[in-house]
Amino acid sequence: MSAADFTYDHVGASRDPDYCPPGFHHLRERTRLGEGEQVFRQAVDALFGFEMHREMGVGIDASAERAAVDVDVTVSLAGLVKAPCRVVWAAEEYREAGWAYGTLSGHPESGEEAFVVHRTGDGTVWLTVSAFSRPASWYARAGGPATRSLQHAYARRAGKTLRRLATRGVQDA
Repeated sequence: MSAADFTYDHVGASRDPDYCPPGFHHLRERTRLGEGEQVFRQAVDALFGFEMHREMGVGIDASAERAAVDVDVTVSLAGLVKAPCRVVWAAEEYREAGWAYGTLSGHPESGEEAFVVHRTGDGTVWLTVSAFSRPASWYARAGGPATRSLQHAYARRAGKTLRRLATRGVQDA
Protein backbone atom coordinates (compact mmCIF):
# COMPACT_ATOMS: atom_id res chain seq x y z
CA MET A 1 0.00 0.00 0.00
CA SER A 2 1.48 3.33 -1.00
CA ALA A 3 0.85 6.29 1.29
CA ALA A 4 0.99 8.44 -1.85
CA ASP A 5 -2.38 7.04 -2.92
CA PHE A 6 -4.13 8.54 0.12
CA THR A 7 -5.33 12.14 0.43
CA TYR A 8 -3.93 12.60 3.95
CA ASP A 9 -0.97 11.73 6.16
CA HIS A 10 -1.31 9.59 9.31
CA VAL A 11 -2.56 6.53 7.41
CA GLY A 12 -3.76 3.94 9.92
CA ALA A 13 -3.98 6.40 12.81
CA SER A 14 -7.69 5.67 13.35
CA ARG A 15 -6.63 2.49 15.19
CA ASP A 16 -6.63 4.88 18.17
CA PRO A 17 -10.27 6.09 18.24
CA ASP A 18 -9.32 9.23 20.19
CA TYR A 19 -6.61 10.40 17.77
CA CYS A 20 -7.25 13.40 15.56
CA PRO A 21 -4.45 15.03 13.54
CA PRO A 22 -4.19 18.83 13.59
CA GLY A 23 -6.54 20.50 11.11
CA PHE A 24 -9.06 17.63 11.06
CA HIS A 25 -12.45 17.27 12.72
CA HIS A 26 -12.95 14.34 15.09
CA LEU A 27 -16.02 12.12 15.20
CA ARG A 28 -16.84 9.38 17.69
CA GLU A 29 -20.24 7.71 18.02
CA ARG A 30 -20.90 4.66 20.19
CA THR A 31 -24.03 2.49 19.93
CA ARG A 32 -25.10 -0.44 22.10
CA LEU A 33 -25.93 -3.36 19.81
CA GLY A 34 -27.12 -5.99 22.31
CA GLU A 35 -25.63 -8.78 24.39
CA GLY A 36 -23.92 -12.09 23.88
CA GLU A 37 -21.65 -14.04 21.59
CA GLN A 38 -24.26 -14.46 18.82
CA VAL A 39 -24.88 -10.70 18.65
CA PHE A 40 -21.12 -10.10 18.53
CA ARG A 41 -20.56 -12.68 15.74
CA GLN A 42 -23.49 -11.42 13.64
CA ALA A 43 -22.31 -7.82 14.07
CA VAL A 44 -18.76 -8.70 13.00
CA ASP A 45 -20.00 -10.66 9.98
CA ALA A 46 -22.32 -7.82 8.88
CA LEU A 47 -19.54 -5.28 9.34
CA PHE A 48 -16.78 -7.20 7.55
CA GLY A 49 -19.08 -8.31 4.71
CA PHE A 50 -20.19 -4.68 4.03
CA GLU A 51 -23.78 -5.69 4.83
CA MET A 52 -24.14 -2.84 7.34
CA HIS A 53 -23.23 -0.30 4.66
CA ARG A 54 -25.55 -1.83 2.07
CA GLU A 55 -28.44 -1.98 4.54
CA MET A 56 -27.94 1.73 5.18
CA GLY A 57 -28.80 2.32 1.54
CA VAL A 58 -25.35 3.33 0.33
CA GLY A 59 -23.80 1.74 -2.70
CA ILE A 60 -20.70 -0.35 -2.05
CA ASP A 61 -18.31 -1.45 -4.74
CA ALA A 62 -15.47 -3.41 -3.11
CA SER A 63 -12.53 -5.30 -4.59
CA ALA A 64 -13.20 -8.21 -2.16
CA GLU A 65 -16.20 -9.71 -0.39
CA ARG A 66 -14.80 -8.92 3.08
CA ALA A 67 -12.98 -5.95 4.51
CA ALA A 68 -9.23 -6.55 4.71
CA VAL A 69 -6.12 -4.40 4.37
CA ASP A 70 -5.70 -3.02 0.84
CA VAL A 71 -9.29 -3.74 -0.24
CA ASP A 72 -10.54 -0.83 -2.35
CA VAL A 73 -14.06 0.34 -1.54
CA THR A 74 -16.11 2.96 -3.34
CA VAL A 75 -19.07 4.23 -1.38
CA SER A 76 -21.77 5.93 -3.43
CA LEU A 77 -24.67 8.03 -2.21
CA ALA A 78 -27.75 8.12 -4.42
CA GLY A 79 -25.49 7.35 -7.37
CA LEU A 80 -24.35 10.98 -7.32
CA VAL A 81 -21.46 11.14 -4.88
CA LYS A 82 -18.71 8.55 -5.30
CA ALA A 83 -16.25 8.24 -2.46
CA PRO A 84 -13.20 6.03 -3.18
CA CYS A 85 -11.44 4.54 -0.12
CA ARG A 86 -9.00 1.80 0.79
CA VAL A 87 -9.04 -0.36 3.92
CA VAL A 88 -5.99 0.67 5.95
CA TRP A 89 -6.29 -1.75 8.88
CA ALA A 90 -8.46 -4.67 9.92
CA ALA A 91 -8.38 -6.75 13.09
CA GLU A 92 -10.44 -9.64 14.44
CA GLU A 93 -9.77 -10.60 18.03
CA TYR A 94 -11.68 -12.44 20.76
CA ARG A 95 -13.67 -9.43 22.02
CA GLU A 96 -12.96 -6.80 19.38
CA ALA A 97 -13.12 -6.69 15.61
CA GLY A 98 -13.12 -3.86 13.15
CA TRP A 99 -11.57 -2.07 10.25
CA ALA A 100 -11.01 1.39 8.83
CA TYR A 101 -10.80 2.91 5.42
CA GLY A 102 -8.91 5.96 4.27
CA THR A 103 -9.83 8.38 1.53
CA LEU A 104 -8.37 8.25 -1.96
CA SER A 105 -8.34 10.90 -4.68
CA GLY A 106 -11.89 11.85 -5.70
CA HIS A 107 -13.40 11.43 -2.23
CA PRO A 108 -15.26 14.59 -1.07
CA GLU A 109 -13.52 14.34 2.33
CA SER A 110 -9.96 13.63 3.37
CA GLY A 111 -9.29 11.34 6.32
CA GLU A 112 -10.12 8.00 7.88
CA GLU A 113 -13.17 6.28 9.34
CA ALA A 114 -13.11 3.22 11.61
CA PHE A 115 -15.86 0.78 12.57
CA VAL A 116 -15.15 -1.36 15.63
CA VAL A 117 -17.38 -3.94 17.34
CA HIS A 118 -16.43 -4.60 20.96
CA ARG A 119 -17.82 -7.08 23.52
CA THR A 120 -17.33 -6.08 27.15
CA GLY A 121 -16.72 -8.45 30.05
CA ASP A 122 -20.42 -8.51 30.91
CA GLY A 123 -21.29 -9.52 27.32
CA THR A 124 -22.60 -6.16 26.11
CA VAL A 125 -21.79 -5.55 22.43
CA TRP A 126 -21.01 -2.05 21.15
CA LEU A 127 -20.21 -0.42 17.82
CA THR A 128 -17.86 2.54 17.86
CA VAL A 129 -17.56 4.64 14.72
CA SER A 130 -14.64 7.05 14.88
CA ALA A 131 -13.15 9.29 12.24
CA PHE A 132 -10.93 12.23 11.52
CA SER A 133 -11.70 14.22 8.41
CA ARG A 134 -11.63 17.54 6.65
CA PRO A 135 -13.29 18.70 3.43
CA ALA A 136 -11.49 17.87 0.19
CA SER A 137 -14.07 19.00 -2.39
CA TRP A 138 -15.64 22.40 -2.93
CA TYR A 139 -19.09 21.12 -1.97
CA ALA A 140 -17.85 19.54 1.28
CA ARG A 141 -16.15 22.84 2.16
CA ALA A 142 -19.28 24.80 1.23
CA GLY A 143 -21.35 22.55 3.51
CA GLY A 144 -19.29 23.55 6.55
CA PRO A 145 -20.95 22.46 9.81
CA ALA A 146 -23.80 20.80 7.89
CA THR A 147 -21.31 18.37 6.35
CA ARG A 148 -20.08 17.40 9.83
CA SER A 149 -23.67 16.98 11.02
CA LEU A 150 -24.29 14.59 8.13
CA GLN A 151 -21.20 12.58 9.12
CA HIS A 152 -22.50 12.25 12.69
CA ALA A 153 -25.94 11.24 11.42
CA TYR A 154 -24.30 8.63 9.17
CA ALA A 155 -22.39 7.20 12.16
CA ARG A 156 -25.57 7.03 14.28
CA ARG A 157 -27.42 5.35 11.41
CA ALA A 158 -24.61 2.80 11.11
CA GLY A 159 -25.16 1.90 14.77
CA LYS A 160 -28.92 1.52 14.39
CA THR A 161 -28.50 -0.54 11.24
CA LEU A 162 -25.87 -2.83 12.75
CA ARG A 163 -28.01 -3.29 15.88
CA ARG A 164 -30.86 -4.54 13.68
CA LEU A 165 -28.54 -6.89 11.75
CA ALA A 166 -26.74 -8.17 14.86
CA THR A 167 -29.89 -9.01 16.78
CA ARG A 168 -31.76 -10.66 13.91
CA GLY A 169 -33.04 -14.01 15.20
CA VAL A 170 -31.55 -13.49 18.67
CA GLN A 171 -33.77 -13.84 21.72
CA ASP A 172 -33.22 -11.29 24.53
CA ALA A 173 -30.42 -9.46 22.74
